[in-house]
Amino acid sequence: MKRILIVTGQSGSGKSSALQVLEDLGYYCIDNLPLALLPEIVAKLDRENNLEQLALGVDVRSTRADMQEFDQVFDQLQKHGSVDIIYLTTQDQNLIARFSASRRPHPLANRFNSLLQCIQEEKQLLIPIQFRSNVHIDTTDKSVHDLKHILLSKLGQSNNLIVILQSFGYKHGIPLDADYVFDVRHLPNPHWDLELRRFSGLDEPVRRFLESSQQTDEMFEDIYTFLEKWLPAFAEGHRHYMTISVGCTGGQHRSVYIVDRLKQALEAKWAVQILHREMKHWS
Repeated sequence: MKRILIVTGQSGSGKSSALQVLEDLGYYCIDNLPLALLPEIVAKLDRENNLEQLALGVDVRSTRADMQEFDQVFDQLQKHGSVDIIYLTTQDQNLIARFSASRRPHPLANRFNSLLQCIQEEKQLLIPIQFRSNVHIDTTDKSVHDLKHILLSKLGQSNNLIVILQSFGYKHGIPLDADYVFDVRHLPNPHWDLELRRFSGLDEPVRRFLESSQQTDEMFEDIYTFLEKWLPAFAEGHRHYMTISVGCTGGQHRSVYIVDRLKQALEAKWAVQILHREMKHWS
């Protein structure tokens, strides 16, 4: 895992909106898990899904003890990639107006008599995280579009199309989040060579096996030509990301090889992210 974002701040300041923006930018988002469970969840995702961008929503529904242990949680998360903390805040009167308009209770409403007391207590609870934050955003009088622009700027990202290349195995089901699915099950299958079975499409023995087949080159060129032609059109249509899924039977050899080769061909022009969905099943 390359980048982990912790998104937190005062309730009503736009945390859910920020996570939606990050999801549009290709981040895998998880919200409202207890703080103490995050290192275990992130370790599992890193081990089994090969994610490159992860955003974690944290708020005061975590216990006070968890908040006080935030430094230890932060250190554990850093084992899996670079960690940035986005802290959202809003002026008290704006928060009161937002809660009044939405008629939703504050997460601490069962502990205090007034909304202003909830807001003040929440600030105190979030201090351990706020002190570690390196991206601070005041959302007072900011629209969702403003928030998106600020996030893009502060995270060093542009509003360009992100291409997500995903390998998968048909025996585990077709991914529901795919914009395009390419089937490469007709290519020669390394699985039937007992010496190659334990490798993946990222390993040289499998690469040599597949590259010895003219069909492999022809299939790759057809997929690449299609993407090269149409990705600019999607970018001009203000798409934030496209998920291109390539499937073989088990999701270990042929689809992995094609995805890796596409990455090398596309990354000179596009921001590319890789997900090998069946990595946890590889022998």
